[in-house]
Amino acid sequence: MKNFTLSNPFGNRQKEFWLIIGAFAAVYVVWGATYLFNYFAIEAIPPFLMGGTRFFTAGLLLFGFLHFRKTPLPSARQWFWSFILGILFLALGSGGLIWAIQFIDTGFAALLVAIDPLVIMFLLWAIQGVRPGGRALIGALLGMMGMYLLLGQPQLDAHPKAWMGLLAIGISLVAWAFASIYVSRLDLPENRFQRSSMQMLSGGAVLMLFSWVTGEAATFELSGLSWKAGLSWLYLVAFGSILAFSCFNYLLSKVSPEKVATSTYVNPLVALLLGWSFNNEVINPGALVAGGLMLAGVYFINSTSRKPA
Repeated sequence: MKNFTLSNPFGNRQKEFWLIIGAFAAVYVVWGATYLFNYFAIEAIPPFLMGGTRFFTAGLLLFGFLHFRKTPLPSARQWFWSFILGILFLALGSGGLIWAIQFIDTGFAALLVAIDPLVIMFLLWAIQGVRPGGRALIGALLGMMGMYLLLGQPQLDAHPKAWMGLLAIGISLVAWAFASIYVSRLDLPENRFQRSSMQMLSGGAVLMLFSWVTGEAATFELSGLSWKAGLSWLYLVAFGSILAFSCFNYLLSKVSPEKVATSTYVNPLVALLLGWSFNNEVINPGALVAGGLMLAGVYFINSTSRKPA
């Protein structure tokens, strides 16, 4: 008689259920916390140097792991487009944001970043003539009202260079949106993790080069690195760049995209709460109303984009 074992489909489902719950927790909380940890890290490490070493290290570790798993090497053309995307997504997109939080509260920065779907909508309209529908226009109106209220908050007047942070975030949003529009048309590796590792390597290298050329890197002394900044950098590499991104890709393969997109609404709330709890950032009723309007606008825009043409 042949030996046989009975599989337990309910056990597998339960395991997958908890994996999905854990992945959502990572995407919600870990990514939401990156704003605060970025701030802690740049207290001792210059912003562009911090971002560059963070992305390059994470990309190198992820690319090396994939190479160990015998993932096919990318072509030169794929490296070229990954380099372009690395500049847009990470060097300009994330690098500008990291630099900006020197002058703007982390919770405010997270709320501003949350309106990126609004920027994408306007760019699609301007570049490709894709006119938004009624729900998207309502979302745009709510988002702009929220933005107007947010920019009028007294916290922004507390720092004389807050306008520089706002300008940097504006550039970051445009760069991120522009890359988001064209990324699906480019010749990139099929493996999403390989794409991410290549973009992190490229964007990280550009940020490190920029830090060196501008002289920013020369101001950093390892002896001045605090334990808080060092642990924050490690968190950003291990959890913010590798773990959360892996969980994000896992969720895309297991649940619907609109469920994954809920991180757009949760990340700013996590950032606001952590900034208030651990960085003495002020949350007043006006900021909450502004944030609510902006996130409502993002909801209307996202719900419209998911409808078939």
